[in-house]
Amino acid sequence: MNAQDPGAVELWLLEAAAVPVGPAELDGLDEEEHRRAGRFVRDADRAVYLAAHVALRHVLGRRLGLAPAALAFGREPCPGCAEPHGRPRLADGPGGGAAGAPHFSLSHGGGRVLIGLAGAPVGVDVEPLPAADSVEVLATTLHPAEQAELVDVRPADRPGAFARLWTRKEAYLKGLGIGLGRPPAADYLGTAEPARRPAGWAVTDVPAGPRYAAAVALAGGGAAVEYRLRHSLG
Repeated sequence: MNAQDPGAVELWLLEAAAVPVGPAELDGLDEEEHRRAGRFVRDADRAVYLAAHVALRHVLGRRLGLAPAALAFGREPCPGCAEPHGRPRLADGPGGGAAGAPHFSLSHGGGRVLIGLAGAPVGVDVEPLPAADSVEVLATTLHPAEQAELVDVRPADRPGAFARLWTRKEAYLKGLGIGLGRPPAADYLGTAEPARRPAGWAVTDVPAGPRYAAAVALAGGGAAVEYRLRHSLG
């Protein structure tokens, strides 16, 4: 599989604790990454954030033949307001003119990291399954047809069904570059009526192990996203 093919995505699903994060790796992060890491209140959340960004630099650096610390990041314009907080990009990658640089997306949640690289705009998301009471609250923010689908799911299975739906939605919105600046109710990402999903995007569930859900969204894809999944930086 050629991950530069717009129809294919190269994915890494990693345990944050398994990513090597030492002084050399931390020195390779930029000022903005360190600033964002400093905002976390919980040490565990900060550690996962740092591991995710170290892993992203490793993956992109290997793809481009560059040292991880040599990579510079920017943002594409937001499709909602045109301000520079849309999809992340390499400073000289898609949107900046350099040939061969991939589009990419990064997600981390519950101690896991998901990275996606592709030849077209891509979004990924990984989440731990929520508690049942959280599902009841968050479900009210969904598209009406998605809410109806969840009602038909057995209560014991609802956290998993919700998490799969939510990661599809987050992956798609991250692929757009607007994130949750767009209301979750605006787009249908359920399973009962695939034809109602957003036109021009393929969105596919990714196996993430027990108690987790993950998804990938690809612009211009077919009915499903073709991907290769890796579980190690080695």
